[in-house]
Amino acid sequence: MREVEVTMGQIGGLRCRECSKEYDPSLRYVCEECFGPLDVFYDYDAIKVTPETFAPRDKTMWRYFELLPLSSLSSVVNLWQGFTPLHRSKRLAAKLGLRELYLKNDSVNPTFSFKDRPAGVGVSRALELELKAIGCASTGNLAAATAAHAAVAGLPCYVFIPVGLELPKVAQALTYGPRIVEVEGDYDDANRLAAQAADAFNIGVLNINLRPYYVEGSKTLAFEVAEQLGWEQPDHVIVPVGSGAMLHSICKGFEELRSVGLLDEIRVKVSAAQGQGCAPIVDAFKRGLNEVIPVENPDTVAKSLAIGEPGDGLYALKKVRKYNGYAEEASDKEIVDAIRLLAETEGIFTEPAGGVSVAVLKKMVDDGKIGRDEKVVCYITGNGLKTPEVVLESLPRPIVVKPDLEVLAPYITGR
Repeated sequence: MREVEVTMGQIGGLRCRECSKEYDPSLRYVCEECFGPLDVFYDYDAIKVTPETFAPRDKTMWRYFELLPLSSLSSVVNLWQGFTPLHRSKRLAAKLGLRELYLKNDSVNPTFSFKDRPAGVGVSRALELELKAIGCASTGNLAAATAAHAAVAGLPCYVFIPVGLELPKVAQALTYGPRIVEVEGDYDDANRLAAQAADAFNIGVLNINLRPYYVEGSKTLAFEVAEQLGWEQPDHVIVPVGSGAMLHSICKGFEELRSVGLLDEIRVKVSAAQGQGCAPIVDAFKRGLNEVIPVENPDTVAKSLAIGEPGDGLYALKKVRKYNGYAEEASDKEIVDAIRLLAETEGIFTEPAGGVSVAVLKKMVDDGKIGRDEKVVCYITGNGLKTPEVVLESLPRPIVVKPDLEVLAPYITGR
């Protein structure tokens, strides 16, 4: 990353989402008064940026450092993540009947998922807090992202995963050299053990005791979309949802762009996409509930979204309602069909979470919940090579021929 003369330290502190009590930006994540979650806030009046501010900077997510929770650029653990393509769809848009569809393709990040964004911020902040070890609880993508950033930072890394994750994701994470703990149970069991380990062994666990800083990375998905659209916002975004943190952070990103004067108002609709078999936020939305009821036994091909008790589920639900969106689910078959549809029309091979986004997008267009003239952004969050077995059974088999043109000819000419 280029050396930049910059004034950092615009972090105001941490603020409770429930009671608004404020704290200094230390290693804490729960309010002492009401046990609500804490968010980073900034001195927005002191942040002076215009569209021209960002133009000469490196095309990574770190270009937005004024709105990231670090006190120095020297702390950045940089894998050059972010500023991923905002792909203008042609063939998929035509098939769905949409005039203007964009695919935010985070499958091309350094460890091939959007998790490089929050992991980068979380590990960088861990260095500033002088933590000696880091870790995470993960359904797969965060395991690789955390381990890769830990390797660059030179920190010991402990990753807690549930049994049964896709083998390519486990193999990828192991390659970076962490200690992986496979917990007998589901993600929520792994998450609970990681929380206990964080307290017992003084580990900075990104999505637990470092969570207020960690989630800040995902809001750059809003910053980039706005910048790549010429500092305009889309009419509608489709976000795949597991814990709910990504959707909540994307909304916070648009809100902060308004706070620093880069957007006049927020008009974007925000919709949540989940896999059938683990869709507690969709269930709450459709039933008009003000609580998210946990799913005891998640069962969906979208394992990266299979979080039965989503930590930010209620807050994601509130954002969907605040920004006039919807929450919809997709079956396993719809997910697999959507993965293939995206690949066959736009050349993008996504994992099931991205398939959930595309499947829900299609369903919402068909149901009239997305207007055909709306400017839509669909978030594609991970690479299909992490989960090839998901689509393998649905694919046609290769033809096998002898090295003879006459034998090949019928397959090519159809005669």
